[in-house]
Amino acid sequence: MEPAEVEFLAEKELVTIAAQFSLDRIHLIGGDLGPFNPGLPVEVPVWLAINLKQRQKCRLIPPEWMDVGKLEEIRDQERKEDTFTPMPSPYYMELTKLLLNYASDNIPRADEIRTLVKDTWDTRMAKLRLSADSFVRQQEVHAKVDNLTLMEINTTRTFLTQALDHMYKLRTNLQPGESSHSQDF
Repeated sequence: MEPAEVEFLAEKELVTIAAQFSLDRIHLIGGDLGPFNPGLPVEVPVWLAINLKQRQKCRLIPPEWMDVGKLEEIRDQERKEDTFTPMPSPYYMELTKLLLNYASDNIPRADEIRTLVKDTWDTRMAKLRLSADSFVRQQEVHAKVDNLTLMEINTTRTFLTQALDHMYKLRTNLQPGESSHSQDF
């Protein structure tokens, strides 16, 4: 799966907006949305929130977890723990990128949020590299990937599958072949 595909999946996540227009309920394949009333909050998919924001038809209300204090706690907890901690959203990195790119004027302390999410991502990537290194060195055959997001798994997927493939080939070449016969005298 490509990063763009993961971002596409993230765009289906619901966010809250305050509409600046009136519209009755709209019926879409993915479900009904609305009604939209000026100033009243309504949940919509990220793709629609971005579209409405670009047309200046709404104000985005940041997700509850997109707060400097909460993100500092998440970053600090991630640095303390040896294992991966649960993230506030399975698409925290993609949502941060999308919402800050298109609606940073609606998100208080946007630059600090961007930095905190990047710090958390970097910490998790360092843990993932160390885990993968340990996994390969100890010649493990399976791994537990609790609390990893799809993008994080996607980032290491190619490296890890190639490393496992090489390990398998090395193991099979080191074992005596089934076709070797001993000579009887």
